Amino acid sequence: MTNLNDLPLRDELRGQEAYGAPQLAVSVRLNTNENPYPPSAQILDEFFERMKQAGPELNRYPDRDCVELRTELAAYLTRQTGVQLEKDNVWAANGSNEVLQQLLQAFGGPGRKAMGFTPSYSMHPLLAAGTQTEFISIPRGADFRIDRTEALAAIAQHSPDIVFITTPNNPTGDVTSLEIIEDVLKAAPGIVIVDEAYAEFSASPSATTLIARYPEKLVVSRTMSKAFDFAGGRVGYFAADPAFVEAVMLVRLPYHLSTPTQIAAVAALHHSEQTLRTVDKLSAERERVAVRLREFGFHLVDSEANFLFFGQFADSHAVWQRFLDRDVLIRDVGATGYLRVTIGVPEENDAFLDAAEEIAKELA
Repeated sequence: MTNLNDLPLRDELRGQEAYGAPQLAVSVRLNTNENPYPPSAQILDEFFERMKQAGPELNRYPDRDCVELRTELAAYLTRQTGVQLEKDNVWAANGSNEVLQQLLQAFGGPGRKAMGFTPSYSMHPLLAAGTQTEFISIPRGADFRIDRTEALAAIAQHSPDIVFITTPNNPTGDVTSLEIIEDVLKAAPGIVIVDEAYAEFSASPSATTLIARYPEKLVVSRTMSKAFDFAGGRVGYFAADPAFVEAVMLVRLPYHLSTPTQIAAVAALHHSEQTLRTVDKLSAERERVAVRLREFGFHLVDSEANFLFFGQFADSHAVWQRFLDRDVLIRDVGATGYLRVTIGVPEENDAFLDAAEEIAKELA
């Protein structure tokens, strides 16, 4: 069998590992920030009915520009953020990862630089490497928040073509204020991508409120994987000035979203008010779990997402294994001293808390 290193792989990909959270057979799986609630019967009924109608046309390619889906996404974002958006402001793709990849293809590449504030979403540097974009990692402060002074100094020093700001941040869950985002927009020589994958779980205002002021710089990325019970559907999207939609159309693959995917996403958006009720349940559970973890003596970063970042551990991977030994899978994100747990249904959270209490006593 040929070894990977025997292939004529690009130099910057040598020694790298593919992205992937463990997919293990455990009773409690709280490691991938999925919404634990299944799609409603109403969504499934609409999906199956529309698929019956679309079935005879599956020999044809799907709508290449996803016009109906983008129209529904724009209407949803308008309601959710209070910012008036039309379909020409919105682009949809195969998960937010493909959205980000397309933006890097259009605005990154050889000789260009992207900057992120770490720890943050681990796919940002991987996508940068895949598009031959140099990635510059700027450490967050001791509280895991973006330090405004250091961020602006780093932008002045490195002059990045792309700046990533993830808010609420993954894996920490904290929010970056609009004031800091606007300071970055003013300072950045290139574009700024605000990754709002977990925005529905946060009470903070969306960066979409800044699009009209910075039409040539700002892109706000989102996903249906988290709040919409739709991780298996694979739909991400961004909101920006229409010129950004034109830009990614230059690099997108043709027919990148299948007909069933577009139909399923539209059905989910038609029932968004019902679907987003699970967000309220998960937010309440997040606060319940956070209170208990603090009672056990763990340190937490205040989270406005559907997960919690907790520690501090001398050996975080060893603690991760202790949870796994108790049939509870959480995430070791590689951040020294900390682990991340996704908020599940109450029974899953109870199992996690039982394990956490036992482990806290052992560590003490």
